[in-house]
Amino acid sequence: MQSIAQSSDRQAFVKLFDHFAPRVKALLMRQGTPADLAEELAQETLLMVWRKAALFDPTRAGASTWIAAIARNLRIDAARREKRSRLPDVFDILQGEEPEQPDQVFDGSERDSRVRAALTSLSPDQLRVVQLAFMEGLSHQDVAKRLSIPLGTVKSRLRLAMARMRGSLEDLR
Repeated sequence: MQSIAQSSDRQAFVKLFDHFAPRVKALLMRQGTPADLAEELAQETLLMVWRKAALFDPTRAGASTWIAAIARNLRIDAARREKRSRLPDVFDILQGEEPEQPDQVFDGSERDSRVRAALTSLSPDQLRVVQLAFMEGLSHQDVAKRLSIPLGTVKSRLRLAMARMRGSLEDLR
């Protein structure tokens, strides 16, 4: 790991890949991941190891533990993406509904304007994270990648933003 982190040693990475790729795939398959997806996630895991080798801290965990954690997080992200892709189409939901009554439309537009006002109370950093996570449907990991910030920062900004908005919109529940 040190050779990869310090000098992007390709030979060391080939050895690491040959050793860990089958193990990561087997781990993912034991957790119920289909073989083709497990192989794809194993490759993505080791690509992440190549990119983030400098972040590996041998005092906190062994290489296999660190790699397994990366694989686990990527599997969770893949499951979330799959779950989102299986959500029913908006048009399917709307077909069976009756038209909204005028008072419902007014209540909805009032609620929308209150939510927009609450969004303006957020800091620009919090607003961007909320937009990516809730309006674009990105996972926390994907938001962190897109903004090039740590995952913990994404989660903190979301938590603070939701707390601030909850205070502004409490009476809408």
